[in-house]
Amino acid sequence: MANETNNKEFRIESDLLGELQVPANAYYGVQTQRAVNNYHISGKRMCDYPDYVIAMAYVKLAAVETNRELGEIDGAICDAMAQACREIIDGKFHEDFVTDMVQGGAGTSVNMNANEVIANRACEILGHNKGEHQYCAPNDHANCGQSTNDAYPTAIHLALLRMNKTLVEHLAQLVASFRKKAEEFKNDIKMGRTQLQDAVPMTSGQEFNAFANLLEAEITNLNKSADMFLEINMGGTAIGTGLNAAPGFPEICARKMSELTGLAFKASEDLVAATPDTTDLVNYSGAMKRLAIKLSKICNDLRLMASGPRCGLHEINLPPMAPGSSIMPGKVNPVIPEITNQTCFKVIGNDTTVMLAAEAGQLQLNVMEPVIMQCLVEDITWMSEAMDTLREKCIDGITLNKEHNVETVKNSIGIVTALNPYIGYKNSTKIAKEALETGGSVYDLVLAKGVLTKEQLDQILSPEHMLGSEARVK
Repeated sequence: MANETNNKEFRIESDLLGELQVPANAYYGVQTQRAVNNYHISGKRMCDYPDYVIAMAYVKLAAVETNRELGEIDGAICDAMAQACREIIDGKFHEDFVTDMVQGGAGTSVNMNANEVIANRACEILGHNKGEHQYCAPNDHANCGQSTNDAYPTAIHLALLRMNKTLVEHLAQLVASFRKKAEEFKNDIKMGRTQLQDAVPMTSGQEFNAFANLLEAEITNLNKSADMFLEINMGGTAIGTGLNAAPGFPEICARKMSELTGLAFKASEDLVAATPDTTDLVNYSGAMKRLAIKLSKICNDLRLMASGPRCGLHEINLPPMAPGSSIMPGKVNPVIPEITNQTCFKVIGNDTTVMLAAEAGQLQLNVMEPVIMQCLVEDITWMSEAMDTLREKCIDGITLNKEHNVETVKNSIGIVTALNPYIGYKNSTKIAKEALETGGSVYDLVLAKGVLTKEQLDQILSPEHMLGSEARVK
């Protein structure tokens, strides 16, 4: 009975290394099963990233339609494989894409996972059983005119294009949140600082608008970097020479990819050069790092501005999200900027992994692409979640300590810089020196010495005047 049960639960498939049991209901096959047995590294599987699975299905569908146009595969088999690919694109069979994101073999397990699922589903569509590959085979049909070394990086390109679109949407929402706060705070004066020392007055609106502008620039940079993924090496097969692909495959497949996805894919002019090249992945990782550096700096600023509440800057209030200490009653920490900082550190660290993996390419292939892909999808996933968390649980709820900020400006030595055009550098220096020696307020000293009237001084220090030189008081 045990053997009968076992036979019902599994089917036997064979490959170069021999026979292996595969779950009877699985659409994947023997080579995927070997990957499942071999790789337990990242804890993340291909199916954890739907865009990745869908991208691979698009690549395989483009190859099917290319082979159909070139007359390489029987029409009925093409129809069955095309239907299988479209079903995957529609969200079916994703649970059968089970390979670990990090693996040896330069992505061969990913490619064969797709080939096996498509071929086995096509067998069913043709009226046969899974594993009856005389009717539709993973290597001979699903992989016709291809190699892992062109199908895998092309799928990576499309997956990252799709995921970048989502990332940019999250980033745009964060930018909008900062813009809203900039408008809310546009008339609220505060002290600007350089090197953590008093500098000159500004408005909180200017500060938050600067945050928005810094991040908005990264939308353009990310999209520009992602555009490099539109160049693909399909049809290059193993090393870019096109062995086993029909003449015309690269150009036709790029056209099919464009028609299917609505994106402007093009075949690389030099497939031998393109096959081992990971420059586009390095470039995109750099764009992610640039975003992470900016966002982390902004979070550093938020934590500084919220420091206190009695012994710090205390300029802004972050929404309280959790008790801040197991021993200090009443303490509330800036936990949301902190988790965003940590996410940014992870992205910056992943960029080092990407660089090392890209450098490790040898001769006609870079076998380290799986870890590059793992880093990039992790970057996009983590950063998207972090930006949403920052926006929803922090930025949208920030308030100002307006009176405190005004008093800080009035008591700061730094406001003498704003007075230079009206009382002269020499007078400003004298007042600054006296304020430092006596602990007095620059604002009060100016009034006491009769250098300016209160109306003049208030106008000079008004938010409107802080907006730029064109608003200088006459």
